[in-house]
Amino acid sequence: MDYQMKLAEKLTVLNERGQGVLIRMNYIKKLCSHSKLRPTFLTDKAMEPAIKYINKKFPNIDFRGSNVIIEICCIVDLLYDYHESCLFCFLHFSFSFFNLNTCTFFQDHAYELLNTIDAGQCSFDIVFNFDFTKNYLDLIITFTSVILMLSRIEDKKVLVGMFNCAHEMTNGTSEPSYPRLGQMFLEYDHPWKKLLEDFGPHTRSVTAALISLNMVYPRRNLPPEQWRKAQLLSLLSVPAAMMEPACCDTVMGLVVGFLLCHSSLNTNQTSLELWKMALRSGLYLTLIRDEVFNIHKVTEDIFDNFKGYSKRVADIKECREHVLINCGAMHRERRKFLRAALKELSQVLADEPGLLGPKALFVFMALSFSRDEVQWLVRHSESMPKIKTPEDYNDNQMAELLFHMERLRSLMRKYSKIVQRYHVQYLAQFDALVLNDTIQNMSVCPEEESVLLSSFVSTLSALSIKQVENKEEFDFRAVRLDWLRLQAYTSVIKAPLPLKEYPDLAKVMNMIQFHTKMVDSIEEMLQETSELSILCFYPHVFEKMFNQSNEEIIMKQYLMAFPTVCSHFSHCGHSLCPEEMDILQKKSLRLCVTFLEQIAKQTSSVVLEICAEQRNLNDQLLPKHCAESISAARHRKQKKAVPKKGEVQKEKPGAESQRKDRTVTTNLDKLHLILRELCSTYSLCSDFLNFDHIVVPTEFLLSHLEQRFSEIIVRMANYNQTTQEITRPSDLLASIRAYTASLHGLSSYINVDVTRLVKTVLLQQTQPLDSHGGQTITTLYTNWYLEGLLRQASNSLIVHCPTRHCFVSQTTDNEHSFRAEEFSDVSELQALAELIGPYGLKFLSENLMWHITSQVGELKKMVIDNMDILVQMKNNFGKPEEMVTLKKKLTGGENVLKRMTIIGVILSFRAMTQDGLKEVLQNHCPFLIAPIESLKDNISPEADIKLTLNIFELVSAAGLKCDIDPALVAAIRNMHTDNTSLEEEFKLSQLLLVYIAVSLPFLALDSNSLYNQEHGGHNNNIHCLATAINQVFAAMFTVQNKNIEQQLKEFLLLASSTLLQLGQNVEKIDVKNRESVYLLLHMIVEESQFLSQDMLESCFPYVLLRNAYREVHKAFILTVG
Repeated sequence: MDYQMKLAEKLTVLNERGQGVLIRMNYIKKLCSHSKLRPTFLTDKAMEPAIKYINKKFPNIDFRGSNVIIEICCIVDLLYDYHESCLFCFLHFSFSFFNLNTCTFFQDHAYELLNTIDAGQCSFDIVFNFDFTKNYLDLIITFTSVILMLSRIEDKKVLVGMFNCAHEMTNGTSEPSYPRLGQMFLEYDHPWKKLLEDFGPHTRSVTAALISLNMVYPRRNLPPEQWRKAQLLSLLSVPAAMMEPACCDTVMGLVVGFLLCHSSLNTNQTSLELWKMALRSGLYLTLIRDEVFNIHKVTEDIFDNFKGYSKRVADIKECREHVLINCGAMHRERRKFLRAALKELSQVLADEPGLLGPKALFVFMALSFSRDEVQWLVRHSESMPKIKTPEDYNDNQMAELLFHMERLRSLMRKYSKIVQRYHVQYLAQFDALVLNDTIQNMSVCPEEESVLLSSFVSTLSALSIKQVENKEEFDFRAVRLDWLRLQAYTSVIKAPLPLKEYPDLAKVMNMIQFHTKMVDSIEEMLQETSELSILCFYPHVFEKMFNQSNEEIIMKQYLMAFPTVCSHFSHCGHSLCPEEMDILQKKSLRLCVTFLEQIAKQTSSVVLEICAEQRNLNDQLLPKHCAESISAARHRKQKKAVPKKGEVQKEKPGAESQRKDRTVTTNLDKLHLILRELCSTYSLCSDFLNFDHIVVPTEFLLSHLEQRFSEIIVRMANYNQTTQEITRPSDLLASIRAYTASLHGLSSYINVDVTRLVKTVLLQQTQPLDSHGGQTITTLYTNWYLEGLLRQASNSLIVHCPTRHCFVSQTTDNEHSFRAEEFSDVSELQALAELIGPYGLKFLSENLMWHITSQVGELKKMVIDNMDILVQMKNNFGKPEEMVTLKKKLTGGENVLKRMTIIGVILSFRAMTQDGLKEVLQNHCPFLIAPIESLKDNISPEADIKLTLNIFELVSAAGLKCDIDPALVAAIRNMHTDNTSLEEEFKLSQLLLVYIAVSLPFLALDSNSLYNQEHGGHNNNIHCLATAINQVFAAMFTVQNKNIEQQLKEFLLLASSTLLQLGQNVEKIDVKNRESVYLLLHMIVEESQFLSQDMLESCFPYVLLRNAYREVHKAFILTVG
């Protein structure tokens, strides 16, 4: 008969199902009480009459009475208005109550099981039948929590009543379970009163189970002073007698148990002492998650109604005062002790992981104690009492305790094979033998019990270390369930084998049960002893703990515990409430990401502050700051001037490293200290699982560093669009290199790929916009060079200087905000190429090409306006008289030359940037440049033009010079429209050449056309015409598929003829710069890949060029030294 009662199976199933019912009810309560999640039909004003009617008449809602027609109509209208959505809501929220496998099912079967246990007069003792007693107390706690939770759902009558109305209207009959459930709601309107009545018959069993806790609870709740004296959890000293951790909620069991069965409090001194001890443990106990009840208030309210309990009421008040005075300080000291104990334990086990096998119990004891302290603080922080020492309920060092808990959990997971291997050997080579000897020494062993015990021995004896090595899966759940069955069989009255008479058997089997869990259920044990999902339901307390720990520098190294604890939240759901998992997942990820973002933000701020300090130190070593030192060195023989009073002497670089007193800390010292603390927290784990998401903490840090570093680079560029100011590329490059060098120092603290970070940031800076849509230095420098430098160069305020390969500012009365040579010399453009790379220079080139095509478009318009005259001049260039007449009719010659000069300036600047890119790439990857140069040199003149342009595009991307600029070809090709044919475009190009050639004499009239030997060019940049003519028309005739050399020969002939007539047709005073203009022809030929000196001499006397060079060099005096 004992076997037919199946007490063990029913206890297991009901406890598991009870937790599901409890979670389901908590979920419904949260939804109905949340302003945003509350069902719409509960907030609809049209439903108010129906809701009031249901609440008033529940559970007897009569649809046939004439006095409720209005209320019934409200429900009918609502049902038809909401139709499927409303009915779905009813089912969703009410089905939990009607489902026979939930509320009423749990209540009926729980009472049935409790009555069966009482009928069997089962004996309970936490020492002998630990699992049986634990499951029995858990059932009482769970059942009480379910009833109390049900009473807290304010809308339960409305939900059930509405569902029944909908069911009756759609099916014609009431829901079958409705009367039973309605009666249950009425009975438990005052839950404690009904519970006390129901549990009266179970007083004997409950009291026996509670009194047995006297062997466990007092030892588990020793004050911290005794923990220290006993050196609890210490592996470095001889430990005191090991206490077996209680695996049930003993405080909850004692308080609830003695509330339901309180008669022994007046008759049994042990019961009274245990009850008082439980009341002194705190103010609140948890029903489920964040649902708590005030144990003193509830107990006092109940006992006030009983006669003869005045002493117990006085005891309650005394215990409450004790809690308010002493409890906070005691738990604070416990947490302090546990922080030190867990730190020592984790360090020893990390150094010697082999100890995890024999000392696994220490780990679970430490985790269990720590979890209890965290939960106690969380419960009481949310509803902190008004006391003189509120700091006892605020812990700014909680991060350390959580960190060491997570460290121990990770050690158990990491070295689980070591634990498993040890306990497999222990079970097979020790436990099996001891159990066998114990069975042999038993005087009585009935057949059924003998079969179970023999199966235990055979199962354990069959274990082998090879199973671990072969990675076989172990499953001892059947063994543990059989042991629970055996406890139930041997605990009923008149059992053939009373377990309490064989304490050695109970002790051995309890030990075996723990050892089997170390083989197949380590993860479950970790969840049972250290799961902190309660923090998911106290987000404000959780965030407050993080913020308080974050304010302490020494706690920063433990902050990673907070996001890793969020991974516990995935274990607080239940299969009876699957709808809740999405909400839990979002809440968990939100908290996790919030904590990681704050940690990463702080770490990145400190790292970049260190980088900024290093950049400032590096900036002091730049060449531009050594002028004062050089000047002082040159005049060091002179008498040193006496410094003025109050004047502070400038310190030399490196002075900050000289310290007479090491105790004096600098800002860098403090930053490095904070950085070490912050980086230490990343050592907890490289990644962890949060629901279905793999979270990598260092990626948050890299993301913050990437964004902040990008912003800093742009900020260091210091671009001001109004004043057109910007940092020199070489200075910015030096700053970035200083930042990069400092960032690489982060790798010595934490395992992050700084190289990938720097490459990602710098690569983004080569694009117009970064990954966040912000401007980059590519955009800033492109805008500045176009608007700041080239715009002034187009107005001749800045001159292109071929001899120095840069642009030079003209000396004028108006001072410029910058010197062009400081931003455009070889070193600066190489630095620019380093900064923005080939991609950035391509973007710069595209913008330059846009400006060039704009000028070309205007030139074409001017050609069209003067087309007839230009055609006549092209046909009559050998007739000087007619040319003079036609030239007078021609308009806009100066404008044509001005626009061509602008194009030439732009192309000259582009050529300089290409040279800078070439030098950079040759330094970085010469193995790549050499094959490209070889490919360029081996292009055949007869090759297809498309293939040639493709090769030129590759060559140009590497910074090498091409005969035909592929970017310019593409830009001019894109200008072509369907309105004009290629022949028309070719005719415009020819006439534009004529336009330029016949307009060249105008240059001699400009006083700024003087050739400057020092610059190697003209003061008004007309020497850039050579570049413009060669490159623009080479690109035009390539697009039009015409012979470039032939067209340029015709231009050279026409230009020579025009310039030769210059001296004959204009007075001497007006042609004072004629020689400077003559040199332009020589420059055009030198720049061209299609013209030669022989061609020039055939149409322009060389003697004129020689005389021109002599004339322009007369005024220039070269000084040496």
